[in-house]
Amino acid sequence: MSATKEIKFSDDAMALIQRIMKRYPEGKQKSAILPILHIAVAEFDGWLSAPVMDYVSSILKIQPIEVYEVATFYSMYNLKPVGKCVIEICHTGPCWLMGADDIISYIEKKLNIKAGETTADGMFTLKRVECLASCGTAPMMQIGEKYHENLTFEKVDALLNDCKNRGERISHWSKDKIKA
Repeated sequence: MSATKEIKFSDDAMALIQRIMKRYPEGKQKSAILPILHIAVAEFDGWLSAPVMDYVSSILKIQPIEVYEVATFYSMYNLKPVGKCVIEICHTGPCWLMGADDIISYIEKKLNIKAGETTADGMFTLKRVECLASCGTAPMMQIGEKYHENLTFEKVDALLNDCKNRGERISHWSKDKIKA
């Protein structure tokens, strides 16, 4: 998100936020925080800056720290700029035993980045994440909302090529999903 970009939801996003907030009783708007943060990620370049989180807190009429607590707890929320394609690789027990560390090392070498970094062209961000609940098909990764399981180096190559060829942001939530 550029420093000069105004922090304001689009009309469609704001209409959806209002609909979501109406699901909860007066005074319980905080319950809408997760979907509103997803909308914020879609609206503000795939990540949540402090000013964006402050904006969300003002809409929900809660303290900023309450938004920060949630955003820092879940790995699906990025707190710094990310690439168009965020690769999340599970590295907990079963995935580790089945070669997740080898897959991570392979991707690091292929993209010339370390886990937690973004490629110079802004295309890829690589993240190590905790359990993604696909232990029986380890090792696995998530790109956007899709799981990719039983990973091999060949499968990784095909996925990276597909992401690069698409050239668009791939995320859990995208602007086209925001319909009021």
